[in-house]
Amino acid sequence: MSARNRELFALVPVALLLTAGFTAVFAQESSQLDNLSLIYGAYFFAVCLATHIYLRIRLPFADPYLFPLAALLMAFGLVMIYRIDASLARDQANWFVLGLVLFALTIQFLRDYDVLERYRYTIAVVGLLLLLAPRLPGIGQQVNGAYLGVKAGPLAFQPAEFSKICLVVFLASYLREHREVLIVGARRVLGVTLPPLKHFGPMLVVWGASMFMLVFIRDLGSSLMFFAAFLALLYVATGRFSFVAIGMAMFLVGAWFFAATVPHVHDRVDVWLDPYAHPQTSGYQILQSIFAEADGGLFGKGFGQALVTVPGTHAPLLPAAQTDTIYSLIVNELGLFGASAVILIYLLIAARGFKIALLAADGFSKLLATGLTAVFSIQAFVIIGGVTRVIPLTGVTLPFISYGGSSIVANFVLLALLLLVSDRARREIGAGERSGDFALGRA
Repeated sequence: MSARNRELFALVPVALLLTAGFTAVFAQESSQLDNLSLIYGAYFFAVCLATHIYLRIRLPFADPYLFPLAALLMAFGLVMIYRIDASLARDQANWFVLGLVLFALTIQFLRDYDVLERYRYTIAVVGLLLLLAPRLPGIGQQVNGAYLGVKAGPLAFQPAEFSKICLVVFLASYLREHREVLIVGARRVLGVTLPPLKHFGPMLVVWGASMFMLVFIRDLGSSLMFFAAFLALLYVATGRFSFVAIGMAMFLVGAWFFAATVPHVHDRVDVWLDPYAHPQTSGYQILQSIFAEADGGLFGKGFGQALVTVPGTHAPLLPAAQTDTIYSLIVNELGLFGASAVILIYLLIAARGFKIALLAADGFSKLLATGLTAVFSIQAFVIIGGVTRVIPLTGVTLPFISYGGSSIVANFVLLALLLLVSDRARREIGAGERSGDFALGRA
């Protein structure tokens, strides 16, 4: 079976699962069932089918599983957001369509994505400006203590979602060009391989940028996400784990210092370590998140059964259920097994993304696929780890599930870039097999 046919057949159960999810929500909210869930399922499948046909035409060799997995996460998100607020779900569906439009435009105009290498410094400047935009007077917006949003008239978005793609492109291009000098001049000191001092600058620059984000825009989640993605790229580019260990040590030292000296970071760490100290104020969100997860048990309470607001009022019982704590809502309604299925989907996307990096023939493609996959996977870890108290709770979104147009659109652009790399890599492998140069099993 061809790759595109596998993709098509994978989309069918996704649409059926969305239909079943809406049916379960409607059954809980009303004793009467109509054909609305079938209409939603048919609309969702029609949009996915149109995207599949476009991929069949433009990227016939691309990975056949990435888009269905992303669609499955979107189906989860639409059902969970609908049971919270139907108007929010309609907005999310509109952003889903907009995301697919930009997904198609990215594929259309970046078919030769090598052009990104030639403009890497321009892309890096754009990424940094996007990060700084929330602190600009007049347009910057503060969300839960962190400067994350930009609002200019009717336009409102979170620029960090787009800056992550810009910075990954820059780092992939930079490390492809300079990775040799990081290896050739390296020295071993006390059994640890150290890069040459004059080429230690990039790590210091990225470390400094991460610390700057931690303090200036107060975004712990993005700071961790960017630096972890950089370390993943550094390891792939050099093959030296010692470089990664040094980078991790630098980040931990910097985070410890600012946690002790910067009030906002200090408060986040305090709430993480002891949320019971302030159960009605700063610790309320994380405590309610933990209680919701515990209440779900193994099999969950069922769609529509979780209490999101205090009965008889509009006061939130599970704060930010559609964004920060949507994973807790999933655990509460679908149980440990349902939540594990969501994590498995993210793991499968990570596996396919790293598989693309392995298949890619040129250095830039390998690093680009690695960086995009790493930043996507780490973002999922950061928010899931935050609501489960593995790490301090941050303001990043759960990719393709949380409510938010910026996240949906940016992640579809990220997915398009991954599929572009995949199509070229698998096309070259197919050409090599036909010419008899080498043989590799199809992924």
